[in-house]
Amino acid sequence: MPRLPESAATARRLIRVALTVWGLDDVAEDGALIVSELVSNAVRHARRDSIRVVIDRPEAMRVRIGVVDFSKAPPLRGEPDPEGEGGRGLALVEELAEEWGTEPLPWGKQVWAQLRGKGCE
Repeated sequence: MPRLPESAATARRLIRVALTVWGLDDVAEDGALIVSELVSNAVRHARRDSIRVVIDRPEAMRVRIGVVDFSKAPPLRGEPDPEGEGGRGLALVEELAEEWGTEPLPWGKQVWAQLRGKGCE
């Protein structure tokens, strides 16, 4: 998708639909928030005109959401500015996700987060 701020809304819709179809409605809103933060980071920091949103279902009740961009720089968790809006994205991802990380690629990276639906305690 285009590396534009508006792509976050498209990514949120994609994640909500996929998770609903897979019966993971209980994590759909968390997934939408996570992908929104990951897309926003890629829009701000990536180097090319496009990004890729990836959603995978490695197990029946687990989903992995990723955003691929052409920057090799790993994301840095910033300190939130009490007066500003920035610096909270990765803290939010860390709070909502079962786990998250960065996978380096030969031409960039994928930042991903994994969610677990209810029923897998």
